Parts: sequence; C-alpha cells; structure tokens
Amino acid sequence: MTSGGMDLRKITRQIEVRGVKIGGGAPVSIQSMTNTDTRDVRATLEQIRRLGEAGCEIARIAVSDREGAEAFGEIRKQTDMPLVADIQFDYRMAVAAAENGADAVRINPGNIGSRERVLAVVKECKKRGIPIRVGVNSGSVEKDILEEYGVTPRGLAESAMRNVKLLEDLDFGDIVISAKASDVQKNFETYRILSDMTDYPLHIGVTESGDRTRGTIKSAAGLGALLLEGIGDTMRVSLTGDPVDEIPVAREILKCTGNLNRGINLVSCPTCSRCRTDLPEITSEVMKAVESREPALIRSGRSMITVAVMGCAVNGPGEAKGADIGAACGDGKAVIFADGEILRTVPESEIAGALTAEFDKLISDEC
Repeated sequence: MTSGGMDLRKITRQIEVRGVKIGGGAPVSIQSMTNTDTRDVRATLEQIRRLGEAGCEIARIAVSDREGAEAFGEIRKQTDMPLVADIQFDYRMAVAAAENGADAVRINPGNIGSRERVLAVVKECKKRGIPIRVGVNSGSVEKDILEEYGVTPRGLAESAMRNVKLLEDLDFGDIVISAKASDVQKNFETYRILSDMTDYPLHIGVTESGDRTRGTIKSAAGLGALLLEGIGDTMRVSLTGDPVDEIPVAREILKCTGNLNRGINLVSCPTCSRCRTDLPEITSEVMKAVESREPALIRSGRSMITVAVMGCAVNGPGEAKGADIGAACGDGKAVIFADGEILRTVPESEIAGALTAEFDKLISDEC
C-alpha cells in the first residue's frame, strides 16, 4: 500500500477505459449510468453531456437488444466520454456492444450462460483491447455457493472470484470487479474480503441505495468506510432519479476521505442562538454561485479552495481568517476575509455577493 491522502491506498493492477486509468495508484474515478432509453440517441447523449459537465469520468449504458447496440454505436461516435456497455444475460449484446465501440463491457459471467458464450465475449474484448467488469450481486450467486455460505459477504466474494477465474482460464486478465450489496455493512465486508483475495481493481458502490437523501447517507457511510480503508479504484453513487445528482455526492465523498484534494471545501457553522444573520440562505446562495465552477477547478489541477461562512463571533473570525475566502457574520453584517486579511464589512444582503466576487477574483488571479 501507499499513502493516498488520509488513507493507505491498496495498490492494485491497472486497467484503462478510454484513457481513464483504474487501479495501480491512479486517482479514484467517478462513474455513473444513464437512465434514458438507450435507443433514444439524442436523449442519451444529452444526459452524457450533463454528466460530463458535472464531473463524471465514465458513463455506463445498458444494452438490452440489437437496436440498443446499434444506438450505442451512434452514441459512441458523438461523445468523447468513456462508455461502458452494461449487459445482462445475452452474450450477443456484449459482442455487439464491443463491435460498436464500447470502451469496456460489464457482465456477470454466471448470467451469460455456457463457457462458449463467455468465450465469445472474451474473444471480442481481447481483439479490441477493452476490459471486462465482472459484476455480481446477491441475486446471481451460484447455487452451490449459496448452500455453503448463503447470501453473505463471503458468498458474494466467492461468487465474484469464481467468475474472475472463468475469465482467467480463458486467458483474459484485463478485469475490474464489483460485488455490490444494498446493505451497507454487508457491502463493506464483501469488499474487504475481495480486497484480501485479489489485486484486481475494485469498482465500489452501495447498490439500490435509495433516493437522494437516504442514498447519499448510505453511500457516504459505505463508500467512505471503504475508501478510508484504502479500498476502491473507481466508484459510483447509486441514487434513484437523475444520475447527474450522483456526481457531486461522489466528489464530496472523495474529498472527505482524502482522495481528492481539489475543488471547493465549504466550511459553515450549524448555527445557534448567537447567530444574527440568515446563514442557511447565505450559505445556499454562495454554494449555488460557486459549485458550478467545481468540475473545471478539479480538471485545472488547482488545489482545494476553502470557503468559510460563519455565523457568530465564537469561532467565526478564526475559521474565516483561516480560509481562502471567508465571511464572519455578526448582527446583520459580516467581515469579509481573503487569505487571512480583512477586506471590508458588508451588510447581510451583500454577503453572498461579496464572497462570490472574491471567489471569482481568486480564480481569475490564478488563471
């Protein structure tokens, strides 16, 4: 293992998905999955565009039929986003997706069928130099493994490794593994076992985690715990709804676990009876104004920018002074700081605007 922020990252083998490195000490990449009808090329491309603007690095697309495979080919021609074809059951769709430009293929070999069918997928992926993600879940664990282990972390890990062994026996080793569960504790233990069993890169996530509120909490607990253990090479936060909402959650988890030292770090106090300004509204205004710049900031390589919005004189001045940009609020007004220096005092109605202006100035000066 090697130091990677707050944690010790396990060094795994490295694969590549259209230029995005996964494993081998590369930064943890953020993935999502489109939920448009794949056959609707325009709608799918629009969602991929929005995902990319939000900071998604790899998009997965379901391919369920021949028409979907052909649409996948059209989508591939019109975007630079790395695309993974998600296949369930029909090996022919995996082959067709690879033929139509997939940068990786996600399959559950146990659901594909016979060895010959898996071999057909392997041959096509090998021919085109694209990796296979082995994805298993509680509904696909083999009968004999179920009888011995049940639907347990050990059972899920054993199922994943059996399917990896099948690919290895077919002389294929360009592999990434996922074995997600919706139960956070089971999910955590499964990946810990897998990490001990193999050095293939791991795609982590808590599957079927729920809506934006509950799913964010479950994902933060499950993925954060794994990342702090040094486990995980690429990740998806799975939320019910617009997949674009997954990206800022994933980014924040990476920042909090020391796996991303770029972007925006917001510090704001929880408020108490000493607060004499509408801090929630001010904080919301500031974040709405600056968060759209975060993906570009991350891509630029600029180190983390800390923005502090503090509500009273207890910790406010110290926190604000220690930030790149900060406001220490008082009774209907605030002192604005930049790089530890007091700039001016502004009334409550101008706090958000003043912080945003200083943020833009900082970015402009850096550029």
